[in-house]
Amino acid sequence: MRLTRPPAVQPAYVLHQHDWSETSLILDLFTRESGRVAVAAKGAKRPYSQLRAVLLPLQRISVSLSKPAKAEGGEVQTLRTAEWGGGATLPAGAALFSGYYLNELLLKLLARHDPHAPLFDAYADTLAHLAAGDEVLRAFELKLLAELGLLPDLSVVTPTQAAVDPVRRYLLSPESGVIPPSGEAGLPGALLIQLQAALLHGSMAALRQACTAEPQGLKTTLRGLLLYHLGHQPLRTRALMVDVQQLLDT
Repeated sequence: MRLTRPPAVQPAYVLHQHDWSETSLILDLFTRESGRVAVAAKGAKRPYSQLRAVLLPLQRISVSLSKPAKAEGGEVQTLRTAEWGGGATLPAGAALFSGYYLNELLLKLLARHDPHAPLFDAYADTLAHLAAGDEVLRAFELKLLAELGLLPDLSVVTPTQAAVDPVRRYLLSPESGVIPPSGEAGLPGALLIQLQAALLHGSMAALRQACTAEPQGLKTTLRGLLLYHLGHQPLRTRALMVDVQQLLDT
């Protein structure tokens, strides 16, 4: 008799879900070993299904999946098992919006079946610090761009390959990389060097600390980079966050 190996269990997060049938869901999962995958969760909408309390966004889960099968025009795997992976509870308030913002970035920039274990670990670490401040989002944006090969070496002037001067300021262009500005705009060279060192070290804590140096300039710069690589499509969660903040201010 031929023995079949049980499906491997791997950590994952639910990025998005939509109805598949009256009783089932299609999930977009971010997994550590397989990257972003489409998964059918059969029976997950039934009132007595144990999956209802497990398949929540921004919560670490452990899943086992079937081999990919053709469905809905693309490869969809079947969810075999899913269990809560422990960790913090669902964030609230502004942190919840921030979490959905991270999910939208991953959905729009990360190709399916393209594993990025360091990015998965950075995402998990970021979720645990969402309430700390805007530097948490900036650090994840930098890590995401770097992991996807969309960020140049921040310690080098791209056109000349000369080392960045700590006392000068530089622009970060999506097309030209690190370049000297014509005026006083841009980011300090010392900050770019610090950010590059933190990225090479792999420490999200060090990256978050570096992002506190010039928060507004870094936010504007990264917003431009992301908008360029998103094809100038606005992020829905960012627009919603702005609308809610304006409502609170009034």
